[in-house]
Amino acid sequence: MVKPVYILNGPNLNMLGKRQPEIYGAQTLDDIARQCKSKAKELDLDVEFRQTNDEGELVQLIQNAREGACAIVLNAAAYTHTSIAIHDALKMADIPIIEVHLSNVYKREEFRHKSFVSPVANGVICGFGAHGYELALDAVVKLI
Repeated sequence: MVKPVYILNGPNLNMLGKRQPEIYGAQTLDDIARQCKSKAKELDLDVEFRQTNDEGELVQLIQNAREGACAIVLNAAAYTHTSIAIHDALKMADIPIIEVHLSNVYKREEFRHKSFVSPVANGVICGFGAHGYELALDAVVKLI
């Protein structure tokens, strides 16, 4: 049996549906989790869907993925632009990594244009809303 895909979500994503729906959409993170589980089933994958507001916990989840997952789909949210610790953990993961963002970060504030995740990711998907997670799962199938 193939190990699950870890779909990891960073800070404030638990507020989706309430937080700036004009940017992030009206779907909640629970809605996105259901979509991901449905898509994973179509692709004959298992997923472990998690969210944390804590940088250290996100680092720990990434470290756990090294042994427990076949790939990581990561929306590190604001930590994308600030966390060398997450960069270092991803660099050690030794499994495929897809970076996902709901919004097109390149149409937003300049500080969002810098990613500490991108240099260690196999690819980046941004600007497609929740559908980006499904696109990431399609990419995972090609990479594993």
